[in-house]
Order: sequence, then structure tokens, then C-alpha cells
Amino acid sequence: MVLEPLQASDLETIVTGVNLLWVLVVTFLIFFMHAGFAMLEAGQVRSKNVANQLTKNLLTWSVGVTVFFLIGAGFSSLVGGGGFVPAFETSDPNSWVSWLFGAVFAMTAATIVSGAVAGRAKLRAYVTYTFLLAAVIYPFVTGITWSGAYISFGGEAFHDFAGGMIVHGMGGIAGLTAAYVLGPRMGRYNEDGSANVIPGHSLTFAVLGTLILAFGWYGFNVGTAATVFALEDGALSLGAFSYVGRVAMTTTIAMACGAIGAAAVAWAKTGKVDTLYVANGLLAGLVGITAIPDTTTWWGAFLVGGLAGAQLPIVFSFIEKRLKIDDVCAVFPVHGSAGVLGTLMFPFVAVPGTVDSIANAFVAQLIGVTAIAAWTIVATGAVWAVLKAIGQARVTPEHEQEGLDVSEHGVETYPEFGSGESVVADGGIMTEDVRTDGGSKDD
Repeated sequence: MVLEPLQASDLETIVTGVNLLWVLVVTFLIFFMHAGFAMLEAGQVRSKNVANQLTKNLLTWSVGVTVFFLIGAGFSSLVGGGGFVPAFETSDPNSWVSWLFGAVFAMTAATIVSGAVAGRAKLRAYVTYTFLLAAVIYPFVTGITWSGAYISFGGEAFHDFAGGMIVHGMGGIAGLTAAYVLGPRMGRYNEDGSANVIPGHSLTFAVLGTLILAFGWYGFNVGTAATVFALEDGALSLGAFSYVGRVAMTTTIAMACGAIGAAAVAWAKTGKVDTLYVANGLLAGLVGITAIPDTTTWWGAFLVGGLAGAQLPIVFSFIEKRLKIDDVCAVFPVHGSAGVLGTLMFPFVAVPGTVDSIANAFVAQLIGVTAIAAWTIVATGAVWAVLKAIGQARVTPEHEQEGLDVSEHGVETYPEFGSGESVVADGGIMTEDVRTDGGSKDD
């Protein structure tokens, strides 16, 4: 049997199909990061607030993705100069693949905030902010960067490959701003200003969440190399996959060095290696490289990842003890400052020939970081300040003391270890203590 040569139309079909499949696969991988965020945040809050944290993660996706479909994607297009073109106005169904790819990035930025305001924010306040972030706040950031590409200096354009600043830096800064407006949890600080440690209820959950996030991050970074094949003069060639190996390598090295950097600084500060610092340092290394994995040298990946991890314990201590901001899940040192650091290091660790002027490229990066940070602080601060002014930002002291699982959701995540009162199927209360072997306390 003789195979006929592929026609140009056949090659185009193959290229389109493979590229669409690749984007969908990595999009699903990024979506799975929500499981990681849920476990990481649930592990870092007290047991009485676990259900609340899980609910916020579920609603972040559910509310945010629908709002981004109806409003956010169109607003990003408007800011970028393409007019208001909402996602539902398309004649090509496959264009929704690109929308979904953008949506999982948007929801990553949104869910970061939930970890900073854990334990005291009203659910309705968080959902309101998520709505506005998905509709306006995050789309404005993508509008001036990925969509509009407005930021440049001296011929060098602002560079953020997969959202180190646009997604993670923005989310970390938003979380810190919201935590500042809300104020710290009850008991977090003493009258003399000294800080009390409020440990999370499950280190196991936190580490599991970290590893799930790291797994999903390959979709985030490697997935942004979104074109497997391209057609050039009728011939098949590699698209963004021409540099996908570099993205995979730098992502992996930075991740590893982030954990090592955080462990080393924690050990130097206390003589012990804090497990949670190691976990969050691994994530900080990933955040640090996310803006630049496509251009960074191998040694640059070591440097960026190591520094991103090393700054974590230092920045967290500064926020906790000097600024007196209660950032429960350390979202700013993990996502905010690590994202800023990696974005600013772009011209210094890039492979030769990437930029024409290191100085101009650095200024372009600095302008981008400043613009995103300023917009995020102003917009986020305004939303939470209004919510606070009308008494809708924070739960009452009684509800905070009781725990948000009961006050906001009417459940106990661990009823066997709670008040001893369990809700039964008919809505009543079962007050008898039940043992794990099925017996009662009087047996």
C-alpha cells in the first residue's frame, strides 16, 4: 500500500488538532491546582475553619469562571484595545479553548487571596471580591500586558511568560492588601505588639497541597508553550515546543532550589528546618521562575529559585513582626514578593541575545511590576474598605471564636473532636459522644 503525501489542508488539520489537544490537557492540569490550593490552605488554618476554606476554594472557581466568561474576558479585550468582546460572542467554538486556558489562570490569581484572609473574612465578602477580581481587577492587568502589550521602555517590552507577576504577583499583593484592611485574627498579637503563632491543623494536608500544586505547575509553565506544531511555508515545524525543554528544566530546578533556599534560611535563623517553610519555599521557587522560564539560563534557574525560597522566611517575618499584617497562608512571600523578584531578574539571567539592553529591559520590568502592584493595591483596598465600612467584611468576634465552619456553614469538619454535637440527617442534633469503634463514652 502506497501512502499519499499529506496535503497542506491535512497538515493544517493535524497542527490545529494537536495544538488544541495540548492546550486542553495542560488546562485540566492547571485546574487540578485548585485541589492543591484547597489542601494547602486547609492544612494551614485551624480545624474550626477548614470547611470555610474549602468552600471558598469551591466558590472561587464556580463564581469566578462564570464571571470571567460573561465579563472578564471581554473587559481584558477592551483594555487591550480590541473592544469589549465577551467570550460568548464567537462564531468559532474552538476559540473557547483559549478562553478556558485564560480562565484557569484568572482563577489561580483569585484563589490566592483566600489564604491571606482565612479565619475572619465573611464568605459573602470574599465572594464579592472574587466577582470583582474576575470581572475587572485581574482582566485589567492582563489587558495592559498580555492583551495590549502597552508596557515597554527603550525598545524592550515587559516580559512575563506564564504569569509570575501578572497572576501570582498580583494575587499575592491582593491578598496582603485584603489582610491589611481586615486586620489580624483574634489572639494573633499581644498588647505589646508581639506576635503569637497560630499553627495550622494539618501539616500533612499542607505538604500534600504543595505537591499537588507543584504537579499542576507544569501545566502552568510548560503549558504556556501552547503550540506544539506550526506550519512554515507548507512544512511542519515545532511551534513553541522549540524551547519547551528549557521551560521544563528551569521550572524544575527553580522549584527544587526554592525549597533548599527556604530550608537553609530557616535553619540559619532558628537552628531547625521548618517543614512549612520548605513547602512554601518550593512554591516560591516556582513563582519566581514563572515569569521567565522560557529565557532563563540553567544557572539562572538555580539563582532565581534559591533567592525566591530564601526571601520567604525573611519577608514573612517582616510582614508578621514589623508590618503586623496577619497573612495566614504566607501568600505574599510565596506569591507576591517571589513573583516580583523573578520578574525583575529577567534581563540578568536571560540567555545571551534575549535582550538588547539589560538596563532598558530592567526598567521595562520595573514599570510593569509597579503598574500591576499599584492597580492591585488601589482596587483591592477600595473593595475591602467599602465592605469594611458597611460592616460586611469581617465576621463577629463571637463567630470568629466559634469558628467559621459553624457560623458560616453550620457544619463541623471534625465532629468527633468538636463540641460533641453532630448534625444528623433529619436536621436534629445528636449530642451523645460516639467512639471510633461505634460505642458510646459510657460503654
